[in-house]
Amino acid sequence: MHCNDGSCRNPTPKAARRSGGGGLWRYLVIRFLLIIPTVFILVTMVFFLMRLTGDPITAALGGRLPADQLAERISAAGYDRPLFVQYFEFLGQIAVGNFGTTISDNRPVIEVLLTYGSATLELAIYALIVAFIVGIPLGMLAAARRDRWQDAGLRVFAILSYATPVFFAGLLLKLIFSVWLGILPVAGRASTGTELTLQTISNPSGIYLIDAIRLGDPTAISDVLAHAVLPAIALGLLTAGVFLRLVRTNVIGTLGSGYVDAARSRGVSEFRLVTKHAYRPALIPIITVIGLQIALLLAGAVLTETTFEWKGLGFMLSEYLKARDFVAVQGIVALLAVIVALTNFIVDIIAAIIDPRVRY
Repeated sequence: MHCNDGSCRNPTPKAARRSGGGGLWRYLVIRFLLIIPTVFILVTMVFFLMRLTGDPITAALGGRLPADQLAERISAAGYDRPLFVQYFEFLGQIAVGNFGTTISDNRPVIEVLLTYGSATLELAIYALIVAFIVGIPLGMLAAARRDRWQDAGLRVFAILSYATPVFFAGLLLKLIFSVWLGILPVAGRASTGTELTLQTISNPSGIYLIDAIRLGDPTAISDVLAHAVLPAIALGLLTAGVFLRLVRTNVIGTLGSGYVDAARSRGVSEFRLVTKHAYRPALIPIITVIGLQIALLLAGAVLTETTFEWKGLGFMLSEYLKARDFVAVQGIVALLAVIVALTNFIVDIIAAIIDPRVRY
């Protein structure tokens, strides 16, 4: 629309597209830059909290070495220097990817991260699959049966899913499916024979399912999947309850919108309204909270891996905590902080592309 005096003009489509694109890139740049202070704050907190009880050498080896040998090791590691000198040196090492060396088993922390990180990644992927398979369909069903007995039962299930401690859910699943029924393995990532077979593969990925597929061994694949079922369910239900409630709430809101009412007046079935018209808009909130759920999954992985002896970063973190190996602990936590920050950034990108309203 043009005014006669030229004082008001609608922007051209090209200008509008340029403005929208600029808004997206500005949003993504800001979100990316926020990763730096987020990781910095988390790493700083870990560093100082780990030293509330003293230096890492004393925490790990105090009482097991004579005083003179303990003092010698403290001096050799540089822990007798001022705390802020150690802090800035720690930041410099983190910046170049040097996370130090563990005290309890004298391994480079980066080696621990690379060795066990793939196991935690594999478990998190399994758990997310369970969360999507369980949470989204049941959330749609609860919305379609709103205020009926199915809805009430599913809401109770959702509350129990994310309120039940992960270790308790894991122990209950082990008791039922491993001890009573004897149909699933009780612990571990694979049987001993399968693990030995997987070690023969060249350049292993560390993700057992991928390595078993590369071998082309059906027995190894089924064994790996069988060991993954219970840990994935125990950890996945924690997030499935959140997804169920989100999908239910947003599908109910979408079903009351004008375009759904118009489709209903044309005789579209309720099943089609839920599965086609109301389903996709309800996924946007799911995408936006996935980043937060990744942090929840990583926190739950510590208890899940310990319960099922799934040797990932969570399992090793608990072992190093028991050994009071704070160098290893701060390295693992620093990596987890980076993973959570990057995951949230990726989720922000996806959410901004799907729903431009999140940019403003």
